[in-house]
Amino acid sequence: MKIIEKSVEVSQPVSTVYNQWTQFEEFPQFMEGVNKVRQLDDQHLHWETEIGLTEREFEAEITEQVPDQVVAWRALGETKHTGRVTFEKIDTDKTRVNVAMAYDPDGFVEKTGSAIGIVDKRVEGDLERFTKLIEQRGTETGAWRGEIHGGGSPSSLR
Repeated sequence: MKIIEKSVEVSQPVSTVYNQWTQFEEFPQFMEGVNKVRQLDDQHLHWETEIGLTEREFEAEITEQVPDQVVAWRALGETKHTGRVTFEKIDTDKTRVNVAMAYDPDGFVEKTGSAIGIVDKRVEGDLERFTKLIEQRGTETGAWRGEIHGGGSPSSLR
């Protein structure tokens, strides 16, 4: 398994940054190689991605989600991919976003790309584009403030 860890500081309040991150269907606006994300329900997403000449569709399950703190997921089926994004309040208008992902590259193209650091650079670029998007916009486009724990049923935040 290949592990990637990246962080970025965003000049927006933690709630704004977290709220925007929960707008999964907008990921293609800042994530390179992500063509489409459809939210199927509170816990499940359908992804359409492209890395090099390899196109892949898969479903992912959100395994943990706590407002202003964390979103974690795992891919379902044959795709081997897990991740966790945490949100740290630095001050009232600054947030650190930390991404940790583990994936198992499949096939020659993915293994080669992984070996030369293409995925690392993509994640870094994605975080930079996310930062630019939310800082320029100044507000989130939506929010989901529910919680998910251990891949179980979602519960409302009180």
